[in-house]
Order: sequence, then structure tokens, then C-alpha cells
Amino acid sequence: MAQNENNSSRIVFAAILAIFVYGVIAAMLGVLLASFNLTPEQNGNIALAQAIGMIIASLSAGPIIDNKGKKLALLTSLALIAGSLFLLRSSSSYEQQMLWVFVLGLGGGILVTAANALAGDVNEERRSATLNFLNLFFGLGGMATPLIAANLVNNDAQMLCLLAAVLAAITLVVHFTTPMPGPKGGAGGGGVAIGELLAKPALWLFAGFLFLYVAAEIGVWNWLAQLLQSRGTDAKAAQNIVGSGFAFGILVGRVVVSRILIKIPASLVLLASAALMLVTTYILLQTTDPSMAWGTVFAAGIAMAPVFPTTLGMVGDAFPKGTATAMGFVITFGWVGLAVSSRIIGALGGSDPKQLPTALMVLPAASALMVVIMIVLRAITPKKA
Repeated sequence: MAQNENNSSRIVFAAILAIFVYGVIAAMLGVLLASFNLTPEQNGNIALAQAIGMIIASLSAGPIIDNKGKKLALLTSLALIAGSLFLLRSSSSYEQQMLWVFVLGLGGGILVTAANALAGDVNEERRSATLNFLNLFFGLGGMATPLIAANLVNNDAQMLCLLAAVLAAITLVVHFTTPMPGPKGGAGGGGVAIGELLAKPALWLFAGFLFLYVAAEIGVWNWLAQLLQSRGTDAKAAQNIVGSGFAFGILVGRVVVSRILIKIPASLVLLASAALMLVTTYILLQTTDPSMAWGTVFAAGIAMAPVFPTTLGMVGDAFPKGTATAMGFVITFGWVGLAVSSRIIGALGGSDPKQLPTALMVLPAASALMVVIMIVLRAITPKKA
């Protein structure tokens, strides 16, 4: 019994480190792009290269995890991350920078799928609660990167890459020495034909749900500060409202919801979250006072906090066989939402301050569609969810 508890604790620690590493690298691109001194078009291409790497990795990692186990995927992802960051710090050409950022995207895409699959195995009876708690460390990693960049390394991209590469290498050693269960076999787990999964409507509904969520979250991150500035808020104050209010709301929300999910079904939590997203994002678009904007975006952060990890928890419960493949497929649609969110808002008039509030109605509209999808999912998924 003591040995099993010790192994579980080591797996939890390994999962926390992996998710923290992903949070760190997810927030790095903004610092790196500023140091590359490239044109806006080149910056966009590099960001797209990272997104493509993540999409490819998310689609391919799931079957590998289900058939070969999580440890191989985790070690591979951490090696790709450490290696690409180490090489990126000495890259001077645009082509080299794009290549290593693409590899970084591959490593990050594999890591987020494998780490969430590992975390979900810690306590399958409380999968969604566990994932919410562990994904708190994604937010902490994302907050640590800009703080370290600004206050410890003076925005030195080479030093930041080196520190992140060392962190990934240390995490790789931890994962290498941590006993992890192999792939599940038999009727309760293991690999499954992708065609069999794709034939299930629930998988597509989960994918659509996460696509809409990520598109809405990225819409807040990328566009809210511009909206506030167009209404007279100082640029620094607008950035602080988003950076502190929204991020803090997400962190607080995940801590709180990880306890709520012990007693409340995940599908009911997600339905409530989507409904609250609809209300808070709509109010946010009407807000002109900075203090009220902070409070509203904090509330929006709390509403959005449980969506990503709880959705993956529901996917794990709904697909006990081929779990990682299903998770990877759903996560991929989240990355697609990340890639197209700002393009959609921009195409609707986001570049015009007068049209921006109308363009950002995409946020409550996406939330409304999430409500509809979750009502359907509650009807077709197992009662446990």
C-alpha cells in the first residue's frame, strides 16, 4: 500500500512538472518574437509554424500513447523541447528560427496530450477534479515566464531559452526515473482504431466545444486590451487588467472548481461555465469603466477556468479505450481555435476601433454555442460525466 502511494505521489509530481513546463513554453513566443527583429509577416509565419507543430503532434501523440504508453511520449516531448530551445538560442536566421519553433510546437503538442493523459490516470474516479488542480500549474508556468523575462534576465531571449531548456531537461530526468504504468490493455483501455472513434458523435461534439472555448479565451487575451484602449483606458492599465484580472480569475477558478468537481458532475460544471461565459463576455463588451472591466474579466476568467481540463476529463470518462487518441483529437481542435480566433475577429472588423465591439460579439456567440453543445453531450454521455 505504501509503495503504491509513493508511486502515485511521484506520478503526480511528474505530471505537475510537465504541465508547468508546458505553461512556461506556451508563454515564451511573445518574448522570443520581440528579440528576433523580424517583420510582422515573418512573426506571423513563425507563430503559425508553432501552431502547425502542435496540431501535428496532438493528432499523432494519442495513438502512440495508447499503444506504447505515456512515458515514451513524455520523454520524447521533453527531449524535443529541451533540444529546440537550446538550438533556438543560437539561431540567427529566420529559417532556423522557424524550424526550431516548429520543433518546439511538436514537443509542446505531445507534452500537453501526454501530461493530461498521465494526470487523468492518477485518480480516474475524480479525473476532472485532478486535471483542474494540475492545470493550475500551467497558469503558474505561464505567469512565471514574463516575470522571469522582465525581472531576472532583462528580456534576454537567449538566457530565457537556456533556463527553459534546463527546466525541460530536469523534468526529463524526473520522468525517466518515475515508474509509470504501461499502456492499458484489454477492453478497458489501450489503442483503438481512429475510424471507430471518429464514428462517435460525442467525439466531434467535444472537439467543437473545445474549439469554441479556445477561440473565446484567445479572443479575450488578444483583443480585450485593444477594446479598452479604444474606450479611453491607458495602454498599460488595459494590459494590466487583462494580465492580472483574467489570469488571476483562471487560477482562482481552477482551485475552486477542483473541489466542486468532487461532488458535482463534470457536464453540469461545464454547462454552468459556458452559461457564465455567455453572460460575462457580453457584459465585458459593454464595459467602459476600468475598475468594472477588471471585475468583469476576473469573473470571465473564473467562468472559463474549468473548461479546458474538465472537457479533457469528460473525454477520458467517455472514451475509456483509446483515451489519449480521443484527447489528442479534441485538443487538436482547441489548437485550431487558437489559430483562427484572431483571424475571424479581424475579418469581422477587429482592426477598426469602431467595429471592434461588434466583431468581439464572437465571444458570447461562441459561448452560446457551447451551451447548446453541452446540453446535447449531457444527454448522450455516461451518467458519470
